Amino acid sequence: MKIEEIRVLSNEELAKQLEEGKQELFNLRFRLTTRQLVNHREIPRVQKAIARIKTIMKERELGIR
Repeated sequence: MKIEEIRVLSNEELAKQLEEGKQELFNLRFRLTTRQLVNHREIPRVQKAIARIKTIMKERELGIR
């Protein structure tokens, strides 16, 4: 998800996306541990998506944008 797509979401939608991202990251890490994960690049992709969402949430909290 690109930053422009994240900026148009409401606060509730951001919170939902953040929760889904955390759940997906948990599942990917679990699959990595059990050696069922095929594409290892998925983990950094999800981490970056979570970081983008958190950044937008913090910007809104501080009133930056």
